[in-house]
Amino acid sequence: MQLNPQTRLSPLSALIFSSRWLQLPLYMGLIVAQAVYVFLFVKELWHLIHDADSLNEQGIMLIVLGLIDVVMISNLLVMVIVGGYETFVSRLRLEGHPDQPEWLSHVNASVLKVKLAMAIIGISSIHLLKSFIEAGQLGLPLCTNELVLAKMMCTKATAQGVMWQTIIHIVFILSAIGIAWTDKLMTGSASKRESAIH
Repeated sequence: MQLNPQTRLSPLSALIFSSRWLQLPLYMGLIVAQAVYVFLFVKELWHLIHDADSLNEQGIMLIVLGLIDVVMISNLLVMVIVGGYETFVSRLRLEGHPDQPEWLSHVNASVLKVKLAMAIIGISSIHLLKSFIEAGQLGLPLCTNELVLAKMMCTKATAQGVMWQTIIHIVFILSAIGIAWTDKLMTGSASKRESAIH
């Protein structure tokens, strides 16, 4: 049922409906966070280029994984900013725009939830891969400021830390499967109801 443009909302309904605009500063804050991630990416990229001759293959791989991690978090931010604003605040009216994201045309709260869960799994996978690479140094002393300044071999990874990261990653995967399954059940029951009505 479409609302007639001439229909006036009651003052209370108008106030409640307008309260969605309180989310605008939150999305603006996420845009600032996105700018900070761009700065972090440029800083890490400069570090990679500047120290390329002194870094070993593992060091380069860890920095590149860090760059991928920043890009994936940035993608997650874009999904939350654009998808969240479109779903919960106001239409962006991008229909027909050549740069409209493919996923935005069918975004709703459920789709956004599944996409966010998949993005979080991707970010978690990068962190886990970095930990597995660093796990090759298990047994070395844990890095302290003194060891780093002395340029001595040390590690940031511990066997317990890697184990907990793996467990948390598995929990993320199971959560995403649960969210996708619940969404499928809800979509299936809604389409059954629609076909029963018609």
